[in-house]
Amino acid sequence: MEANSMLFPHLPRTLFQKYSGNPILTPEMWPYPVNAVFNPGAVEMNGETVLLVRVEDMRGFSHLTIARSSDGYVNWQIDPQPVLVPEKKHQEEQWGIEDPRIVWLEDEHQYAITYVSFSQGGPVVSVALTQDFKTFHRIGSPMPPEDKDASLFPRKINGRYVLIHRPIIRGEAHIWISFSPDLQYWGDHSVLLPVRPGWWDNHRVGLGPPPIETEEGWLIFYHGVRKTASGSLYRVGMALLDLDDPRKILYRSKHWVLGPHEPYEYIGDVPGVTFPTGVIVNRDSGEVRLYYGAADKCVAVATANLSHLIAHLKEEKE
Repeated sequence: MEANSMLFPHLPRTLFQKYSGNPILTPEMWPYPVNAVFNPGAVEMNGETVLLVRVEDMRGFSHLTIARSSDGYVNWQIDPQPVLVPEKKHQEEQWGIEDPRIVWLEDEHQYAITYVSFSQGGPVVSVALTQDFKTFHRIGSPMPPEDKDASLFPRKINGRYVLIHRPIIRGEAHIWISFSPDLQYWGDHSVLLPVRPGWWDNHRVGLGPPPIETEEGWLIFYHGVRKTASGSLYRVGMALLDLDDPRKILYRSKHWVLGPHEPYEYIGDVPGVTFPTGVIVNRDSGEVRLYYGAADKCVAVATANLSHLIAHLKEEKE
């Protein structure tokens, strides 16, 4: 034990605490028949935690449904009907919509939802705007397929909107960053976080929840995939980006900070998956609530302290 402590002094064993009541949302709780509920976007509205949950129906197609809780842990009120479903007139959505990330866009005075649409051409990033999660204005797909794991930044940076996303290019699955003057036309594309050969995130990486603005920089969580003899493992890492130029990586975690260990993270449609898509930050207490899909079957939550997360990133810097 002492040797391990000397060799690996910064192992992040206590950064995140998984909620003892996990999973917090399961298919059995749903008011209509479903196969799985997972990968939610998260916001706070009117004193409640609102999760926009990916729901997979019994055909294998996904839609989005709202669940609300006063404390973000228990007593969830689940809408009896989906709030966002695929529309036939949007061809990219014909095989379902999934994995939402939500930000409040300061300049638009609306929530922006980035989600994945599925069509015959493959998965593609789509964007919709809303003020009340009742009516939605679909902007469309800013990027061609194949693309996933996207979120806008909550405000413009140097006069431009910023998008993090994960295209597949030449078979490579890195995290990219792109810029736009108007949410319609995107350019200045570049790789932001590449996979790391040999590491725990050597096969694929993809953004988790939307970026969190801190005094130190933009904190992001991302999932990293490693293939094993028994399947792929999805674990969670962190990075801190420069506030004025988010293309600059200030710190990137060496170790994963959250990974599958519990039965609900292994017993499901895809075992060995912790896949974060929603986050709530209490600025007064510093508590970070990370909402994630577990085993592509249910929703779980883990908590951490914001200052501890940033301190850990700094400690891991080579």
